[in-house]
Amino acid sequence: MMNRVVLVGRLTKDPELRYTPSGVAVATFSLAVNRPFSNQQGERETDFINCVVWRKPAENVANFLKKGSLAGVDGRIQTRNYEAQDGRRVYVTEVLAESVQFLEPKNASSANRNDNDHFGAPPREPQGAPFGNQNQRPNNNQGYTKVNDDPFGGSGQIDISDDDLPF
Repeated sequence: MMNRVVLVGRLTKDPELRYTPSGVAVATFSLAVNRPFSNQQGERETDFINCVVWRKPAENVANFLKKGSLAGVDGRIQTRNYEAQDGRRVYVTEVLAESVQFLEPKNASSANRNDNDHFGAPPREPQGAPFGNQNQRPNNNQGYTKVNDDPFGGSGQIDISDDDLPF
């Protein structure tokens, strides 16, 4: 049997950190995860998934993530139930996070959200972003000669001797 969940999404509100009577930290938060397809009206739908994380990772989530933060969650689905005050049985399904990855620099989500909220401009690319302008990267291949841009281009034939074959 397997019960494994991997999610990437944005927090819908600030995480809630609490402590059990024995002093164990527990944080709850909800992730908005976009579906990979559009509905019949051409709109993208989003799932809102409740997550729970325990102990030191719970404290880290509460200290470093906030509404709008991009996070990755690795864990498992858990279902629990309890009796509500009116006597009916309530079932809750949530992701029990074993690890939470912070997928943005510390202030990126608030800076991007503020840019959009106040100025209507698209978010700016953070300094040193890994997908920035490729031409601005320093050349770390000094002393090497570029042989061919396309290793599969050319005649389509490769000279290999029988001694080079593994069989």
